[in-house]
Amino acid sequence: MSEDRLITSTLTNSDNDIEVSLRPKTLEDFIGQTKVKENLRIFIQSAKKRGQALDHVLLYGPPGLGKTTLANIIANELDVSFKITSGPAIDRAGDLAAILTNLADSDVMFIDEIHRLNRTVEEILYPAMEDFALDLVLGKGPSANNVRIDLPPFTLVAATTRAGMLTGPLRDRFGIVLRFEVYSVVELAQIVENSAVKLGVEIESSASVEIAKRSRGTPRIANRLLKRVRDFAVVKGDGRVNYKDAAFALSAMEIDELGLDSIDIKMLKGMIELFGGGPVGLDTISASINEDSITIEDVYEPYLIQLGFITRTPKGRIALPLAYKHLGYAVPKKLDYLVLQSLKGEEVSEEE
Repeated sequence: MSEDRLITSTLTNSDNDIEVSLRPKTLEDFIGQTKVKENLRIFIQSAKKRGQALDHVLLYGPPGLGKTTLANIIANELDVSFKITSGPAIDRAGDLAAILTNLADSDVMFIDEIHRLNRTVEEILYPAMEDFALDLVLGKGPSANNVRIDLPPFTLVAATTRAGMLTGPLRDRFGIVLRFEVYSVVELAQIVENSAVKLGVEIESSASVEIAKRSRGTPRIANRLLKRVRDFAVVKGDGRVNYKDAAFALSAMEIDELGLDSIDIKMLKGMIELFGGGPVGLDTISASINEDSITIEDVYEPYLIQLGFITRTPKGRIALPLAYKHLGYAVPKKLDYLVLQSLKGEEVSEEE
């Protein structure tokens, strides 16, 4: 179900046709993540002046914020080749060896979802990152031989949405660690306008802002919504996107002014109407909206927590006053007490 959502921040099949063409190619063109860009620009310039490979880079943060794009930009700024793979794709030591032995001096190797890397492969990656060498065991039993293959100095750029799942030894081998933040409405509006130019779509600034407001702080979602709003403008109007067209299209797709869709609303209403606002367990929420608990925890909840609509407690999830107000419900008088007791993990009696 989550793969079909317009406002999911994960990459979907519908994104593949234009996502690459919309990506900026230089740091100058990359909008947002100001601190990340400023620091990275210094590190890249230093590496080029020293004539050495850039230190290994770890990029972490929510999906859809531009980690893969920035990895490609690093290679472009260094003027070196860019090799891309992902943690789940490197299943055996031989897969990793094949990629590493094809790298040239100072090349950039990008591993997406590095937290999903096989632990055996990870052990082989350590000397490659630290000593630029591969330690492989050829053969089995008494005839097995340890072979060391020297590698040219290279830069590993890795991306993860779950930095906490990385092992300490792997995380410590990255000299540069950069955290991505969600984008502001102003930044997203600029991204929408730039993407509109690349797509050949005329768009008013007010329409760009409206799309940005409903994009959940994520460029990938903003670009996806722009495509769909464009479709409405082509069919319902003259192809030019104005505020009225954008607002109508987004409302027709059931995406409200905060970027919540029908699934978010269903989840919040279920918590309030069926379970008195909580605390309600994750499995219960899962059953009520027919979605697995892992998807709820990883995809749905983070944005609702960010908005201050729900909170996690030892007793379960609780809908907060902002959620009640957004949906037009009266805020229960005992809600503050309920949240406090649930955060302490205490039972709340009916008499109270």
